[in-house]
Amino acid sequence: MIDGIADSPMSPIGRLAARRYGRPVPGSVGVSVFDERPTRVLIAPVNYSGQAFAWARALEHLSPRISARNMAVEVPGGFDYPADLIVPVPTYHNDTAWQRAQLQAALTATHVLVEAEEPPFGRLFGRSVAAQVEALERGGVDVAFLAHGTDVRLPSRHQRDNPWSHYADPEIYAARDEVLAARNIAFLERSGRPVFVSTPDLLEDLPTAVWCPVAVDIGRWERPRSARGPGRRLRVAHAPSVSVIKGTHLIRSTLERLEAEGVIELDIIQGVPTSQMPERFATADVLIDQLRIGSYGVAACEALASGCIVVGHLSDRVRDAVRSATGMNPPIVEATPDTIEHVLRELAAREDLEDLRSPGDAFVRAVHDGRRSAEVLDEAWLMLPRPGTEQEEADAPAR
Repeated sequence: MIDGIADSPMSPIGRLAARRYGRPVPGSVGVSVFDERPTRVLIAPVNYSGQAFAWARALEHLSPRISARNMAVEVPGGFDYPADLIVPVPTYHNDTAWQRAQLQAALTATHVLVEAEEPPFGRLFGRSVAAQVEALERGGVDVAFLAHGTDVRLPSRHQRDNPWSHYADPEIYAARDEVLAARNIAFLERSGRPVFVSTPDLLEDLPTAVWCPVAVDIGRWERPRSARGPGRRLRVAHAPSVSVIKGTHLIRSTLERLEAEGVIELDIIQGVPTSQMPERFATADVLIDQLRIGSYGVAACEALASGCIVVGHLSDRVRDAVRSATGMNPPIVEATPDTIEHVLRELAAREDLEDLRSPGDAFVRAVHDGRRSAEVLDEAWLMLPRPGTEQEEADAPAR
């Protein structure tokens, strides 16, 4: 029943369900505003892990011709990531005046990047992403899409390729995720527009997409580190935003046993504001990241920038994809729930960890400081002839 309501947001029951988001305060929320520059980019509407904001800043840093803004729906009780425009949930879903005003603001952009196949303008046009994109394109705006993760990760494919897949866990509603991912993949393939993915594993589900690496503010995370003294326990952090996905329950007993033996000093980081995370990572030697997805994301990059050694599971295909795109090996120390104890004991036995930290620092600066992300978006989208222009028609035979 819940799935049916979600799939029919403009049905009588769907309209009634939308009221639970609350009443908006008319006129209380602004719209996106761009600087007068030749290329004006809007990224909306999710800003997962602050990535849309980071990509917007990276694009503006890349070239003075670009003005970039992001818009994000507020997540009550969520992490406090920065955004150019944060829209309260009642406004996004139930304020038709704001929805139409934001559409008009977006029509002053030259390009709109739609994140996670979510509608940039709330329930406008029946909450149809296709209809909202069509309105933008009729207004001469060049639209592209960026997939973030669950929106296009097929559980059936993931379980087939990954023995540790979280989709096998009964806590995950894999059947619904399968339907949504298949639907979104079909929509993106039909769109004929540029498609980007934020993590390299998603190329398995969208092989024609382009990887736009996640970006982190290196300066915010880097901290001075002292050499590891003799006899000091290995300081191990683990930050399970969603523990069942990261595999916390598969390794917790091992970590607690190693701590009881005096091998490691354990810091499980949960419910900590993003503003405090740099200091928590700065006190850790090692961050245990993803053990089930087979890839890496923002948390791993933040830890690398802070000087941590990142331990996690990357599939061979992900490692190959990263090498192919960057010429660099991802500096994630390989571990699975079966091997995590052995890996941590080996790291704890080392007197010096600097030779493992250096490759991580070089990698995150070369791949994840925002420059490569901006270049990818620019070369694979912004610099291309805009749809329907004379230049695109002239270039069509050559392509």
